[in-house]
Amino acid sequence: MLTALSKKNPFRKKRSGVRKPRKAVRRQLFNLANPIFVETLLIMLTGATDVFMLSRYSDETVAAGGVVNQLLNLVFILYGITTLGTSVLCSQYLGARQKKNVAQVIGVSLLVNLAVGFFVSAGLFLFAAPSLRLMGLEETLVGYGVSYMKIVGGFSFLQALCMTISAVLRSHNKAYYPMFVTLVINLLNIAGNYILIFGNFGAPRLGITGAGISTSFSRLVALGLLFYLLFRKVTPVPPLRFFKPFPWDKVKNLLLVGLPAAGEQVSYNFSQVMITYFSVLLGNAALTARTYAMSIVMFSYVFSIALGNGAAIAAGHLIGKERDNAAFSLEKYAVRLAMIVTVCISVLTALMGTDIFKLLTSDPEVIALGAAVLYVDILLEIGRAVNIVSVDTLIAAGDVMYPFWTGVIVMWLVATLGAYVLGVWWGWSLVGIWLAMALDELVRAAVFERRWKSRKWETKAFTRR
Repeated sequence: MLTALSKKNPFRKKRSGVRKPRKAVRRQLFNLANPIFVETLLIMLTGATDVFMLSRYSDETVAAGGVVNQLLNLVFILYGITTLGTSVLCSQYLGARQKKNVAQVIGVSLLVNLAVGFFVSAGLFLFAAPSLRLMGLEETLVGYGVSYMKIVGGFSFLQALCMTISAVLRSHNKAYYPMFVTLVINLLNIAGNYILIFGNFGAPRLGITGAGISTSFSRLVALGLLFYLLFRKVTPVPPLRFFKPFPWDKVKNLLLVGLPAAGEQVSYNFSQVMITYFSVLLGNAALTARTYAMSIVMFSYVFSIALGNGAAIAAGHLIGKERDNAAFSLEKYAVRLAMIVTVCISVLTALMGTDIFKLLTSDPEVIALGAAVLYVDILLEIGRAVNIVSVDTLIAAGDVMYPFWTGVIVMWLVATLGAYVLGVWWGWSLVGIWLAMALDELVRAAVFERRWKSRKWETKAFTRR
C-alpha cells in the first residue's frame, strides 16, 4: 500500500484546529505517564538503594557493581528488541482494533524473549570474569563483580519476561499494574538487601553477593505477579489456533521495529561502556564518582522517560486510528513538558550535589568530582529530555531507522571521541567527559525534533501495510 501513496499523503488530516492535543488525548497521556513515572522512579530507586546500601559496605563494591550494571544494561537492551516491538505493534493494533494480531504479538514476543533470555543468561554466568576484565576493571575489584554478575546476570531472563509483560500491560492502558508490582518488589528488594548485605536477623553477611540474591529473587516474584495480572485481569491466554500456522510475519515486524530501535540503545550503551573505560583510566576516584553520579542523575530524567513511554503508547493508538495530527501535537506538548520538569529537577540536584555526595562517601576527591559534574549535567538533561520523548514517538510511529543511524553517528563522534579528548587527553577528568556527553545529547535533540516536524513518519505505520 505504501508504494501506491501519492505525494499528498491520504492519511494526513487537515492541520487546522490541531494546535493542542484534545483533552481526551492529554488525559490518556497522563493516565499512562503517571503510573509509568512512579514505576520508573521505583525501578531507579531500587538501583540507587543498592548503591546506597553497598556504599555503607564499601566503595569497592560500589565501583564493581557499577561496571557490572553497565554490562547488564546492554543485555536488557537486547531483551528490548522484542519488547519495544511488542509495545509499538500492540499499540497500533489496539488502536485499529485488530485483536487477533495483538494476541499473536503477545505470544510471539514472550516466546522469543524466553529463548533469548536463557541463552544470554548462560553466557553471563559462564563468562563473568573475562567480561569484567575486558572492561578494564582492576583485579582487586573483579572478585566483587563476578559474584554479583553471576547471580544477577544468570537470572536476567526473568527481567526479559517482566519487560515483555509490562509492555503489553501498558499498551492496554493498564500501566498501573506494572507500577504496583514494582512497588512490591522494590520493598522486597530493600528488605532483602538489608538482611543479606549486612547479615541482619541471623543471615550471613554477604555484601555484594547478597545484593545480587535479593535483586534476582525480587524479579522472580515480579514475574509471577505480572503473569497473573496479564492473563487473569487483562487478556485471556491466546488460543493455539492463533499460532497455526505460526505467525512469522509478527516475528518479522517485531524485529523490524526492535532491531534498529534497540540498535540505537545498543550504540548508546556501548558508547557508555567506552566512557566507563575512560573513567577507569582516570582512577578509582573518577570511576566511583561516575557510578554515584549516574545513580543520582537518573532522577533528573525519570519524568521524561515516563512521559516518553506514555506519549509513545498514546501516539501508537492515535496512529492506529489514523489521527496523525493529534499524534503530531501530542509529541510537541510532551517535549515541552519534559524539558520544563527535567531542567527544574536537574538544577535542584546540582545545588544539593555536595550534600548528596557526602551522604554516599567520605572521600573528598569523589565528592568534589561528583558535585562538579552535576552542574554540567543540567545541559545534558535539556537534550536528553527532548531525545527521550522524540525518539519514543518516532519509534511508535514506525520510523525506526532514522533514530538508529543518527544515534550511531552522533554518539560515537561526539560523546565517545569527545569524552576521550576532553576527559583523558586534555586532562579535564570527569567534567570533560560530562561536557562531551552533554554536547551529544543536545545535537541529537535538534536532529530528532527536525525529523518529527518533517512528518515523514506518517507513512511508516504497520496498520497501513
